[in-house]
Amino acid sequence: MLPSEPHWVTSFRHALARMETFMAGASLLLLLALVFGQVLARNFFGSGIPNADILSRYMVLYVAFFGAALAVERHKHIRIDVVAACMDPDRMKKLRAPLYIFSALVCGIMTWAAIRFWYDDWQYAGEHERWSSVLALITPFGFALLSLHFLLGGLFRQSPENVNDS
Repeated sequence: MLPSEPHWVTSFRHALARMETFMAGASLLLLLALVFGQVLARNFFGSGIPNADILSRYMVLYVAFFGAALAVERHKHIRIDVVAACMDPDRMKKLRAPLYIFSALVCGIMTWAAIRFWYDDWQYAGEHERWSSVLALITPFGFALLSLHFLLGGLFRQSPENVNDS
């Protein structure tokens, strides 16, 4: 049986969820404004917004990573558990913690790989391309965030008001 979630963990998770909600929403709004502005500029003025395509690609990653973290926090993430359809729900509840710990480990490995990839990108980027390398930090940060959510979900039994469906 998992220990109950301490109050400071609950507060931390709520604050993290608020930040992720804000960042996902702000990224989505920026993405929509940028793409809409790019379409208007191309169709009506025959030009475009400089670097809008690159920026919009990164905004998609921001929306995806922050949205994925929120999905994990609310236990609404995509699960590849074909076996779960055939298993007893009580047994699945017992397996939830080990599966979350395993998912945290996988996301941790992905974080490490993303940091190494980002560092290589940073080293070899030209001075005029460094701004996009800074935006690319979302990849290691996003995987670290997912790892944190899975780890907290695997270590603690959430209080009933935090769990939508386990």
